[in-house]
Amino acid sequence: MEAMREAWTDDRLDDLNDKVDEGFRRVDARFNQVDARFNQVDARFDAMQAHIDNRFDGVDRRFEGLENRFAALQRVLIVTNASIVVALVGLFATHL
Repeated sequence: MEAMREAWTDDRLDDLNDKVDEGFRRVDARFNQVDARFNQVDARFDAMQAHIDNRFDGVDRRFEGLENRFAALQRVLIVTNASIVVALVGLFATHL
């Protein structure tokens, strides 16, 4: 092992240092590309989420309209049933 250490001259260490630096520059460049792609994906998801939110806003308004119509129908049915009960009570009362 001692012979190995003697073989590592300053020039060889500088070459190794340069190779390591170059490797990290390439890795950094790739990470920058990956970050850019993630930013594109995030933008697409944001656009899709906005589209979905807009669609559901319309659906929510339609459901509110249906709820109002069912509430009105329920009120009509209650009034109709009450009227039928009053008419039947009146009919029975007049026949007694």
